[in-house]
Amino acid sequence: MNRLIINGDRKKGKINRNIYGHFAEHLGRCIYEGFWVGEESPIPNTRGIREDVVAALRKIKVPVLRWPGGCFAEHYHWQDGIGPRAKRKKTVNVYWGGVTENNHFGTHEFMDLCEQLEAEPYICGNVGSGSVHEMEQWIEYMTFDGESPLTLLRKENGREKPWKLRYFGIGNESWGCGGNMRPEYYADLYRQYQTFVKSYGENKIFKIASGSHDDDYYWTEVLMEKAGKFMDGLSLHYYTVSGDCWQNKGSATEFGIEEYFRCLQKALLMDDLLTKHSAIMDKYDPEKRVALIVDEWGAWHQVEPGTNPRFLYQQNTIRDALIAGITLNIFNRHCDRVQMANLAQIVNVLQALILTRGEEMILTPTYHVFDLYQVHQDADLLDFQLDCGDYELDGKKIPLLSAAVSQDGAGRVNVTLCNLHATDQVSLEGCFNSTGLRPERVEGMVLTADQVNAHNTFEEPDRVKLAAFNGVKLSGADFTLTLPAASVLRLSFVCAKQGER
Repeated sequence: MNRLIINGDRKKGKINRNIYGHFAEHLGRCIYEGFWVGEESPIPNTRGIREDVVAALRKIKVPVLRWPGGCFAEHYHWQDGIGPRAKRKKTVNVYWGGVTENNHFGTHEFMDLCEQLEAEPYICGNVGSGSVHEMEQWIEYMTFDGESPLTLLRKENGREKPWKLRYFGIGNESWGCGGNMRPEYYADLYRQYQTFVKSYGENKIFKIASGSHDDDYYWTEVLMEKAGKFMDGLSLHYYTVSGDCWQNKGSATEFGIEEYFRCLQKALLMDDLLTKHSAIMDKYDPEKRVALIVDEWGAWHQVEPGTNPRFLYQQNTIRDALIAGITLNIFNRHCDRVQMANLAQIVNVLQALILTRGEEMILTPTYHVFDLYQVHQDADLLDFQLDCGDYELDGKKIPLLSAAVSQDGAGRVNVTLCNLHATDQVSLEGCFNSTGLRPERVEGMVLTADQVNAHNTFEEPDRVKLAAFNGVKLSGADFTLTLPAASVLRLSFVCAKQGER
């Protein structure tokens, strides 16, 4: 029998809300059409930013948004994106399709977007083709409250007061599109660049180094040894690539059980990657001062047929919802070291939360997972033990279930569960092992569908959506339930303290 024991008296750390962060790059239709439609657009907008997308993202409490890339960041020169839009310099987006970038969405527009979302901005600076001086000036332009030519320029461009900017990345994928650097070289370059990323006044910059990808543990070792004391965070990138390799990705919607299983198997590898990268960081930073920032993660499939292959527009199914649920559960469990994560990407690109077509907008299954899981933001991770069987296919095994348990500020205990089995229901017994908490009632929500490739379309936008789950039987400290096949579930237990009536 599958069993979940919740040790309600043991808190294991705070789940940073920024684990539920997102990523918006100048790539395909993420920025333009996804967020930015311009002030003259017939699509309802506030200062050029579409209102329907903002409203949907505010609902799930997006905590932090990374911009302008990604690989685009290493070609981006911030002064191209300020001043009157009609006079902004047109450039070429050399990495993502060779299309013309009109730079109508720049620093002011991004900061406006973050304010509308009530999200923290996380800006990635250009190390690959930029200069130390350029990065230093951008920080001053955004955050300095005194008098200088750059603050006067900011005011001329419509922003009187400086912005609050906490998170700043010094380069992106410096091992690849950010310069094809060796870790020893980037470590020295990082030390140089970060010296000139200054904190002005009360604005304290949290400096994030361009970290490793996948299982490149050597990069993490070198960065922590040579530059760890100069950083606040170190990034990590990992994508769940469908198909058997990067060059042979599978379809986002046309796949069988074997491909479904393989994707979940790859998603589960995140736990091993975090464990091993964290162990290296622990060698040089046993106090865990430096955060592990997983600022690119998600599913990567083939693009939708007929779309630009460099725009990375893909559909989003129940399989992607499970990838998201599994990964977020893993991040929660590693909250001692993981302090931020950013799904790639938020609108119209890769594992998007939202897809748009002109004035139309639909929510993906992944959006609904973030809706379910928002209860974990800033909650206390609770100790738990999950004993479950295996899901076996062609001689390979993965766990049947994935879970995370936390207690929010109101005292509710929230359990998120994923049933990874494509076709079978799974029964689960649960128990509160606590001297301080007694469950009194429970509410549930579930995301599932009749097929693992079920997805929402503009013609059928609500095929996959959240539904109430009333299948929990609660008896004292014990509970039982049966999870539907291929499902993501949230249980919220309202608890009384022992001794209270």
